[in-house]
Amino acid sequence: MTEAPTLAGRSVSVQVPATSANLGPGFDTLGLALALYDQLEVTVRDEPGATVEVHGIGEGEVPTDESNLVVQAIAHTFRAFGQPLPGLNLTAHNRIPHGRGMGSSGAAIVSGIMAAKGLLEGIVDIDGDTLLALATEMEGHPDNVAPALFGGLTIAWMTPQGPRHKKLMVHRGVSPLVFVPEHVMSTALARSLQPVSVPHADAVFNVSRSALLVAALIQSPELLLAATEDKLHQSYRAAAMPETNKLVTLLREHGYPAVVSGAGPSMLVLASDPGERLTAAELVESHADTAWQSLMLAVDFKGATVTVHGGAKLGVHPIESV
Repeated sequence: MTEAPTLAGRSVSVQVPATSANLGPGFDTLGLALALYDQLEVTVRDEPGATVEVHGIGEGEVPTDESNLVVQAIAHTFRAFGQPLPGLNLTAHNRIPHGRGMGSSGAAIVSGIMAAKGLLEGIVDIDGDTLLALATEMEGHPDNVAPALFGGLTIAWMTPQGPRHKKLMVHRGVSPLVFVPEHVMSTALARSLQPVSVPHADAVFNVSRSALLVAALIQSPELLLAATEDKLHQSYRAAAMPETNKLVTLLREHGYPAVVSGAGPSMLVLASDPGERLTAAELVESHADTAWQSLMLAVDFKGATVTVHGGAKLGVHPIESV
């Protein structure tokens, strides 16, 4: 008779990419994974409860006990499968800026869910659709958690059976550039500025640009400027982040496909070649009123990964996508 798997002595390592959601017209639908990563180590311990050690972004700011969002995501996953939560030691190495529209909360949720997947390996099998459903339950919408889980460009949508996604590979000529300010923006505040309804013409405008954006990102980067136009959300949020709005407008007037990254206040430029990123960075530096960090990033194509150490077969496990 085979002995039941145990969590004693098991630990996992998780890596999750930053994301940029919306990408201009694709509000709550499109998301892009970026090669900037949060890393997490989780070890099972004998004592109940959880402790979190944070290095980098959020150090000294985020909770270090069971109220930590990563711990909550682990607990949420264990509950979903009727598994008792063991005592845990977590060490987080964070590089994704918080409150800047780069998917930090989504990355924290995905980190916890992926850690739980690794800890439960050999006990329960958690597939990609289930991971997305668990993450969406916590995040509220799938546009950030889908690219964080699966990498690349993702289209996410809701069905009566739960969230679904499609992963697409991005044209190799697309070169993301993210401008990150010192100030933050509340996602809840940004969403509160959205109107309940929009004009029919604006809705049609965004449908056309969203379709064009998918084509531009996977096949025709020369269309990115036109494809990143938006009338659904960015103008309504402009008053809450005036410098972001000013610089996005400036970049677009100079021909750069600039958008608000997620809920902001960061900006994303989907440059069509690496050299274009340098001139865009110079333009922002010469016109910004406050300090902005420019991050010249690659598109992440792998998504979240978990490596299991001890108590189960060893290996690195990216999430399969369809």
